[in-house]
Amino acid sequence: MNNIDQKSVNAIRVLSADMIQKAKSGHPGLPLGAAAMAYELWAHHLNFNPADPTWPNRDRFILSGGHGSALLYSLLHLFGCGNLSLDDLKQFRQLGSLTPGHPEYGHTAGVEATTGPLGAGMGMAVGMAMAEAHLAARFNKEGYPVVDHYTYVLGGDGCMMEGISSEVMSLAGTLKLGKLIVFYDSNCISIEGSTDIAFTENVQKRFEGFGFQLLDVADGNDLAAIGAAIEEAKADTTRPTLITVHTQIGYGCPEKQGKASAHGEPLGDDNIIAMKDFLGWESHEPFFVPQDVYDNYKALAAAKAAPEQAWEKLFAEWEKAYPELAAQWQQVFDKDIAKKLWDDPDFWAYEDKPQATRALSGTMIQRLKDAVPGLIGGSADLAPSNKTLMKNEGDFSAADYAGRNLHFGVRELGMAAIGNGLALSGLRPYVATFFVFSDYTKPMLRLAALMKLPVTYVFTHDSIGVGEDGPTHEPIEQMAMLRATPNVNVFRPADATETAAAWYVAATAQDAPTAIALTRQNLPQLPGSSKDAVKGGYVVDDCEGTPEIILMASGSEVSVAVEAKKLLAEEGRAVRVVSMPCLDLFEQQSEEYKEAVLPKAVRARVAVEALSTFGWERYTGLDGAVVGMTGFGASAPYSKLFPYFGFTAENVADVARKVLEA
Repeated sequence: MNNIDQKSVNAIRVLSADMIQKAKSGHPGLPLGAAAMAYELWAHHLNFNPADPTWPNRDRFILSGGHGSALLYSLLHLFGCGNLSLDDLKQFRQLGSLTPGHPEYGHTAGVEATTGPLGAGMGMAVGMAMAEAHLAARFNKEGYPVVDHYTYVLGGDGCMMEGISSEVMSLAGTLKLGKLIVFYDSNCISIEGSTDIAFTENVQKRFEGFGFQLLDVADGNDLAAIGAAIEEAKADTTRPTLITVHTQIGYGCPEKQGKASAHGEPLGDDNIIAMKDFLGWESHEPFFVPQDVYDNYKALAAAKAAPEQAWEKLFAEWEKAYPELAAQWQQVFDKDIAKKLWDDPDFWAYEDKPQATRALSGTMIQRLKDAVPGLIGGSADLAPSNKTLMKNEGDFSAADYAGRNLHFGVRELGMAAIGNGLALSGLRPYVATFFVFSDYTKPMLRLAALMKLPVTYVFTHDSIGVGEDGPTHEPIEQMAMLRATPNVNVFRPADATETAAAWYVAATAQDAPTAIALTRQNLPQLPGSSKDAVKGGYVVDDCEGTPEIILMASGSEVSVAVEAKKLLAEEGRAVRVVSMPCLDLFEQQSEEYKEAVLPKAVRARVAVEALSTFGWERYTGLDGAVVGMTGFGASAPYSKLFPYFGFTAENVADVARKVLEA
């Protein structure tokens, strides 16, 4: 290692430690220990352009251990990426800064994914590598590798402990994703002490079983060895690679290195001075970086513009040589392409017969696959039941990366993380499982909401209508959980028109994920349903004049509410039925619209949903009632369960009478 390289590595350490010390919070251990491998990768191997951090064919770098964000911010500053200034570093972890405690996608230029929950970055990296392989298979031609980049992800012992890493890396090995390179920052320390207290497995053997190439760097400060390992990893195009780099947590701080106390607390002023002395740093002044170090990074950054320029020339030549492919490329990345479906009668057409909304959703996927070329997706081993298989689109596999049908195996958490990675790569992913197993997807769905990613979640078997499988498979609280999650549009359609509306919202979403909860059982087509379902709530069956009472419902219970209205109308009651397929979208409508649908003067209201009652109080108020589930379900045919739990027109009408009497 020459002197300028050593100083450049130490600049990462010094800036990271100073950031954390000024903020009086943060995690110095990872940045100090992993600085050398990060520098070697970014300086000499990572194909990116700091002047244009989003160019399409750049290599991706994901910091899965997002608590080590100071490492990433130091790199971005030193390389001049996004003009992240020294003042920005000084505002680390402060309100409104570009340097929050964990990296946030869309907030700081150069951050490829929001990371923090350990292992999440591993899953998103696999999704990005899958996207690269898929797009390359669809668009590359001999002599025109317009999609040709690597995905690098850095994680530590915590990421390896999390089960998600096994889920996604097992799939990555099966798919032979040769352009996925995983850096394992192996320092054998976690917050509670040595990893030996809870983690003694052989990680390398595990990854060998997954089908990875295994490389090992004994000294995490050996730039030459790290560089050689990266080149060896890239040379193996048939297997993903795990590079284990043995590091010391908190390296450079004599009192802290190798100790758990280096992980998640500032080093302290005295220890930072000792660290700077140990590293031979020129000054004790906080945030001091010598000019020759800045000059080195500037030269490295300038050299990284050439690959993008070469790619732009190649892409232009490819467009001329393959105009039809170029047109498809534009369509894949056209965020507005699905909007044309609003005026397409074929998209909204349906057979007037009872159908399960999961089957109707399957029909919509067949219609969308041609209209939205970037659509790609699959299920956690439930495609025949979720109705998510695209016909005639092939299966994504090691033998055919062009296939648009993804098979995730029984890996719901990993599937959801991979969906995020696909969306971060510009594709339109959907992922699917039973609604009750949305619990398994929730952490990654939450990250999608944070990142404003238009991922679609197809959740079938949406209520106690699951029936015979019983309480373990019958969702109750899941709808309330998802509705409580910010920036997620949760749809529960009642018929074909509302299912089409749900998919229209999902396919045109720009900055929010969409979850669609779908029935196993057949539902009737409602005469009053309409495209107004995209507003989240609308009048599906009205009365003359001002209603005495409003019945609200979603999904399978809308038809129950319509039948209850008929019973009440026979008694001379004026009843309005409001379908509420997406409370999230309804809340986004104007006050005038919401008042027109749910006039405040009508205080007699009943909500009906074969799920938890939680949340409906917002609409029923103190004077209304909710017909819903207050416990878990039972094992029996759904035709027995709905009457047993009160989801009948007769019971809803009876509850409405009591509300009116009160």
